[in-house]
Amino acid sequence: MSDICPICGLPKDICVCEEVAKEQQQIVIKVVKRRYGKEVTLIEGIDGSQINLEELAKFLKTKLACGGTVKNGIIELQGNHIARVKDLLIKRGFNPDQIRA
Repeated sequence: MSDICPICGLPKDICVCEEVAKEQQQIVIKVVKRRYGKEVTLIEGIDGSQINLEELAKFLKTKLACGGTVKNGIIELQGNHIARVKDLLIKRGFNPDQIRA
């Protein structure tokens, strides 16, 4: 018998908690300048307790061919990727109305 999700009560292999959480996130995408004029794309507002931020960051880094990290619940991507990040998040299942760029 597989483990039961404590939130939705369904088995872990068919759990829908992450899909529901994706619809409720208020995501903010912005670009800031760091040292020496380098630009960094920040993705804020994703709840790390409901969505695996490390896995999402790895997906974005692979698709955008850039470096990045997760710090304090914020995904940081090297470079200005504000245009493509929103499209990738929508393809990943996030609500387009909840994403502010």
